[in-house]
Amino acid sequence: MKTILSSDTMDIPDGVKIKVKAKLIEVEGPRGKLTRDFKHLNLDFQLITDEETGKRKLKVDAWFGSRKTTAAIRTALSHVSNLIKGVTLGYRYKMRFVYAHFPINASITNSGKALEIRNFLGEKRVRKVDMLEGVSVVRSEKVKDELILDGNDIELVSRSCALINQKCHVKNKDIRKFLDGIYVSEKGVIAGEE
Repeated sequence: MKTILSSDTMDIPDGVKIKVKAKLIEVEGPRGKLTRDFKHLNLDFQLITDEETGKRKLKVDAWFGSRKTTAAIRTALSHVSNLIKGVTLGYRYKMRFVYAHFPINASITNSGKALEIRNFLGEKRVRKVDMLEGVSVVRSEKVKDELILDGNDIELVSRSCALINQKCHVKNKDIRKFLDGIYVSEKGVIAGEE
């Protein structure tokens, strides 16, 4: 069954500029600028001003949408709120080294844009991981064997973590016993920590 009109709105916080051009949404805040393309979704995006409060809002409409299209409205708004959070607070993911015997040795190269992992399970091979655009990696000063990944785009930060995690998969052994690797230990925002 199709619904004639389903729509939802979200508030735009102060200090954040949003531009909507067709289905391309550009969010600008204190930490920088992020864009996201929603051309694959059959939705209408528009900026409106609330009559009562005078605050700006983003409105998303789905005309004659099926249940899937209606569900996509909330998804699109969640993506935009992630962009807003990224340009105001920024995202920070923490990863920990896990090893039973051979200590994993990681060195950060290319001024925080790449990572080299050595001595994983005692292997001689050097594993190199390049961070995605806009993501920086540093060693934690307070905690031993911890990496901190910072960035504005939640997708790029989490995908960079996934690249690091995938480089340290244990091959040809019982993975219930060999739990060595680099795993995400904490996800959060940057601004809340200082």
